[in-house]
Amino acid sequence: MKKSKSHDQATTEAVAPATQPEASQPEAPKQAPAAPQGTQVAPAKASAKKDASPKKNAPKAKKGAKKAAPKKQAKETGKKAAKQQDAKVPREFSKKAVILDLLRRPKGATLGELMAATGWQKHSIRGFISGTLGKKMDLPVVSAKREDGARVYSLAK
Repeated sequence: MKKSKSHDQATTEAVAPATQPEASQPEAPKQAPAAPQGTQVAPAKASAKKDASPKKNAPKAKKGAKKAAPKKQAKETGKKAAKQQDAKVPREFSKKAVILDLLRRPKGATLGELMAATGWQKHSIRGFISGTLGKKMDLPVVSAKREDGARVYSLAK
């Protein structure tokens, strides 16, 4: 006697041929249409949430705003006016005046002489001659080499 197939086996055989072609071609998952992407932009900088921490062993600040003391305007205006007038008059022995006096000599001044008179380094003197005298004051500064090879700076006449 032949055994008859059970109901479960019959349904799997009937369904199996139909599912095999579908298994060979996997179905792509359905995706929602995407909106076009904008340009990539860096995120905005986050704001600081905490104040800077004080240094170690630093004294704590007093809380509350300080009020400004009333100013004495009558006395200070006279002093300020006198100081402003003094500033307009050039000082006699400033380094600027010393350099100008050395450059006005008939033979001019070497870099070493200017360094000794002011206490400045070479690059500071060159910068002063170029920037302050040449550009700001618009003075014609002449640079020449002597026979011994030393460079001499002088003011053109």
